[in-house]
Amino acid sequence: MFVRAYLRASTDSQDASRAKDSLIQFAADHGHKVAAFYTENESGAKFDRPVLFRLLDDSHEGDVILVEGIDRLSRLTPDDWAKLKAIIAAKRVTVVSMDLTTSHGALKASDGMDEFTKGMIAAVNGMLLDMLAVIARKDYEDRRRRQAQGIRTGKEAGVYTGRPVDEKLHKRIKECLAAGMSLRKTATSVGCALSTVQRVAK
Repeated sequence: MFVRAYLRASTDSQDASRAKDSLIQFAADHGHKVAAFYTENESGAKFDRPVLFRLLDDSHEGDVILVEGIDRLSRLTPDDWAKLKAIIAAKRVTVVSMDLTTSHGALKASDGMDEFTKGMIAAVNGMLLDMLAVIARKDYEDRRRRQAQGIRTGKEAGVYTGRPVDEKLHKRIKECLAAGMSLRKTATSVGCALSTVQRVAK
């Protein structure tokens, strides 16, 4: 069994690797070591996440995808969550989330467990995964709605100026590009999303 940790933050200004130490300790507490870390700055509401799909491509049957919380893996619409679950199921890997106790059993030996018990645990865990994914999506939509309301109010009051540009990040990106780095390598080097590098390059 390989434990592959997935870390995600929504924006370039957030530290996607914030939970790394917690995941290392969690795996150790359950008798495992994290074999690889996959980190990206992309919205959890976005289905097409390059690093997440690289993790899935690298995974083999019996591997574990370890996340801090289900919202790190998904803030997807129900249809997109169903597609992602189908891909995970086809790879025959298991999602273990620190905030979902029933998923922790995947890190324990199940040799002495009968098939009925295994099936019941898997069914309960799947149901709870779905519930947490729905909650994560609702939280995303609620925040977006409140954000839009705040922007609208700010515009009406004449005080909204938009998100400030991260000048230091843009400078580092330009330096990497000027040195001949590819867009993707630049994104990895400065620790930001590929889309940000593409915007600066334009």
